[in-house]
Amino acid sequence: MVTAKTSKKLPARRDAATTAGIPSPAEAQHEREPNAHVIARKLEEDVVLGRRHPRERLVEQDLCSAFGTHRGDIRLALFELEKRGIVERIPNRGAIVRDLKPREVSEIYNVREELEVMAVRILPFPVASADIVRLEAVQRKHGKAVDSGDLLAVFHSNVQFHRALFGLCGNGCLIETIENLAQKVSGIRSYAYANPGALNDARQDHMAMIEALRHSRREELIMLTRRHLKPAEQAYIRAYRQRFGDGGAGA
Repeated sequence: MVTAKTSKKLPARRDAATTAGIPSPAEAQHEREPNAHVIARKLEEDVVLGRRHPRERLVEQDLCSAFGTHRGDIRLALFELEKRGIVERIPNRGAIVRDLKPREVSEIYNVREELEVMAVRILPFPVASADIVRLEAVQRKHGKAVDSGDLLAVFHSNVQFHRALFGLCGNGCLIETIENLAQKVSGIRSYAYANPGALNDARQDHMAMIEALRHSRREELIMLTRRHLKPAEQAYIRAYRQRFGDGGAGA
């Protein structure tokens, strides 16, 4: 466990962190969550919401000032994000938001699709009513977030929904692999979130998935699982090519 250090300078920095919506180190300690974990989560959210873009530098000193902490916490947070595939370290340049090429995204999504289909193919039917109720509760949160335009809540409730759905398959290795791959492409979600129609389509897919589970309709669930992944991948590739052109798109 990493424990955030405190110093006399922290209170002076708290206003900037609070303004940015970031828990102060003292608040993070109170919640018993290491400061580096808080920073990693907030940086991931910035990437997911499009506040930080592919190839953007993550300067340690700037992050120290923004989060009101020291380089040790920042380096631990960046190391964690590098493990997840969200951040990349470039020699002599430091850390940047990972620049996923269209080919890389397509490769990851092709694997994700097959693994997620495997999960719903081995998922035991009938599904317990308690599991259906749990999925419905998460989806209500997701639907409210879509209606209110709260993209951060959309992100977190979407993750919760799919974690609960694929968790029903009971294969721990498969569940972990699905989640790891989803993390690698979490930075592309902002491109789909920019389209309100895509968010509503995702909500409808979730509701249809719940109905397929309720009535043990496996083939329908497989079809929905495949379809559900496409919009984010396609939106990212379109936006990438508009911004960077086709140069290096297949690299």
